Amino acid sequence: MSSPKYKRVVLKLSGEALAGDAGFGINPSVIKSIANQVKEIAELNVEVAVVVGGGNIWRGKIGSEMGMDRANADYMGMLATVMNSLALQDSLEQLGVETRVQSSIEMRQVAEPYIRRRAIRHLEKKRVVIFAAGTGNPYFSTDTTASLRAAEIEAEVILMAKNNVDGVYSADPRIDKNAKKYQEITFLDVLKEGLEVMDSTASSLCMDNNIPLIVFSVMEQGNIKRVIMGENIGTIVRGK
Repeated sequence: MSSPKYKRVVLKLSGEALAGDAGFGINPSVIKSIANQVKEIAELNVEVAVVVGGGNIWRGKIGSEMGMDRANADYMGMLATVMNSLALQDSLEQLGVETRVQSSIEMRQVAEPYIRRRAIRHLEKKRVVIFAAGTGNPYFSTDTTASLRAAEIEAEVILMAKNNVDGVYSADPRIDKNAKKYQEITFLDVLKEGLEVMDSTASSLCMDNNIPLIVFSVMEQGNIKRVIMGENIGTIVRGK
């Protein structure tokens, strides 16, 4: 296929993906690699929105397990996603890719407020838009943010970039050597089998709005472009 299969996508990056092997913080070489891959697809005139997690800096669940108020712990997680978003923006702009960060929590000195129409306009102007601070509400994951924003901006697909797995498996392939990799699976089966692809709220949103999900490894350089061009890597999760 000589032209991209998708024209508008949401790229979901976990915070852990930015940490690399260290598991914590931001690995400069990893974030540069991801920025290069995003630049590759932006140069194909693909409209790219990005949602970044914050697990490399803070996890709300850990805070609540420590006895912290769950809402406060989640708000801290949202701020961690802003830090990751600004780091990714800087890496992209160093490569000459025009980028905007839109935050669901207002902080005008560092990011635009999230406004759906403005986000779409940025995409139409071929700017990369990074959605930070989750949905702006506690108790919702960045997976749910990716599903919600994909529906709002009418993205054709969500690209779920993983750092430790290259698709959806019947069990954890790092533990179970007999784990089966799926080439294609439905959201209903993901929910029924309790597969850890994305949380149930995010899966239901994708299923209800007929937004497909492609799960693949981001650690191999060029994989984002391969997915965009329609190569059969990773796992496709569909509504039906």
